[in-house]
Amino acid sequence: MQTFNRIEIVEGDLTRQEIAAIVNAANSSLLGGGGVDGAIHRTAGPDLLAECRKIRQEELPDGLQTGEAVITRGYHLPAKFVIHTAGPIWRGGGFREAELLADCYRNCLQIAMQNHLKDIAFPAISTGIYRFPKEPAAEIALRETLAFLAKNSVPEKVYFVVIGENVAVYRETFERLSAESATGA
Repeated sequence: MQTFNRIEIVEGDLTRQEIAAIVNAANSSLLGGGGVDGAIHRTAGPDLLAECRKIRQEELPDGLQTGEAVITRGYHLPAKFVIHTAGPIWRGGGFREAELLADCYRNCLQIAMQNHLKDIAFPAISTGIYRFPKEPAAEIALRETLAFLAKNSVPEKVYFVVIGENVAVYRETFERLSAESATGA
């Protein structure tokens, strides 16, 4: 399937990606935090926080809802834009966590398409302090992305920029999905 050629798993630092947009695994406040969110805010500089505050005041007074996404400029990041999404906190799997995580990927990809962004890089959303199990998170991320790419020509390329255990998990999941697609499974 041609859509597999449009996905790449990269081990590295999301804040150093020179592409159209990176995705921030944000919290609902949009005002920065730990992990990927904190690193993006630190690298982008204070203008990102100012834009996020403006979005909170004018568009999202109750914060970014889980599964939703919003776009800002990238400021001092190599990426031109940041698409912020609030991933679900894992609470055992009975609280729509999988559906909400799938929404994160769909909504980010939709924003990328609407803004004609040729490439986008995702972190492993919700697998850090939100404790979403890594294997199902990778499965959801890759399946949602493949389904979106099968129907849309933009973005042209999607990167999953991951670290630690997620590197092997994402690569193994991607290889398995590719093999399943090749055999029609």
